[in-house]
Amino acid sequence: MIDVMKMFKARMYMKRNEPFLYSWHAYVGYELDLFKAFDRPMSQYDVADALQLDEDLLNQWVNVGVSIGHLKEAGRNRYKTWNAWKLPKPKGNNSSGVLLKEMMELHIPTLLNYPEMMRKQERLHFDEEKHAPTVAETSRLLEVLALPKMSRRLKGQNIDSVLDIGCGEGGYIKKLAERFPDTHFTGIEISPSVTEVAKALTKENNNISIENADLWDYKPSEQQGMVMMNNVIHYIDLGKRQDLFTELASWIKDQGILSVVTPIAGDSDSPPFANVFNSFFSSFDNLYRLPTREEMAEWGEQAGLELLSIQTVIKEGGWYIVQYEKKS
Repeated sequence: MIDVMKMFKARMYMKRNEPFLYSWHAYVGYELDLFKAFDRPMSQYDVADALQLDEDLLNQWVNVGVSIGHLKEAGRNRYKTWNAWKLPKPKGNNSSGVLLKEMMELHIPTLLNYPEMMRKQERLHFDEEKHAPTVAETSRLLEVLALPKMSRRLKGQNIDSVLDIGCGEGGYIKKLAERFPDTHFTGIEISPSVTEVAKALTKENNNISIENADLWDYKPSEQQGMVMMNNVIHYIDLGKRQDLFTELASWIKDQGILSVVTPIAGDSDSPPFANVFNSFFSSFDNLYRLPTREEMAEWGEQAGLELLSIQTVIKEGGWYIVQYEKKS
């Protein structure tokens, strides 16, 4: 009986982990541009030769792809990408693949370190420079989903100046700057390498300025119509968050807007990913837990900001856009 129960549990966990195979296969395909390579019928040999890949490992990836429906046999030992609508677009196209990349290269390896961290009672250290390009691209994709909400606020308030804290590669403010040519956008970014990418991507936009700066050492030359802070709060020590909101409020004109994109801590009724994010952020000695809804409201109120709305960006991940107005 005991052996039967062991086998039952083993099969149960294998079944529960089947969805991981789809994510793993999509991640490998995205990272190596394999779905693009098999866009028309191709043999594994030709693709391995063209991309200089291990042919045996590519064969295994193709076999898995056929079994889960990402690839289809096309005759004469050739294979073709199938159900492309389920798969991430190639790199450089605001692809959902960046989310898979961050999950596979950062989130999952971190969570697998939990036993060792618990035994040693030591946290990992988040390497900002190493992961900055992936995180910046992920943030840009998430912020694009918040773009319509941001655009409505800019249009409705007739805002003439916007400061974006932690602007990443500048893709978000670039879209806004093109939509609002009479508004000036300033982006600050702590990573030197990401700053250079942002400058290159926005060099044709006369109403955008990008600066390499640390939030704590920065102060705008004049008050702004809107201050944006996207995916930054989890980098801020818990004891400094109220001070940060108070400081940001001083950078904003009366009736100006503070707009924050952030994951918010989940509760027992939240999707699993919303809860596991706190486990991820808690794994590092230089990252901090997510805010709660109540804290977001309190920090704004104490800083003299009226909470206007908390709107969903991605429900499954617990991402929200929180907007405040500075009281007169």
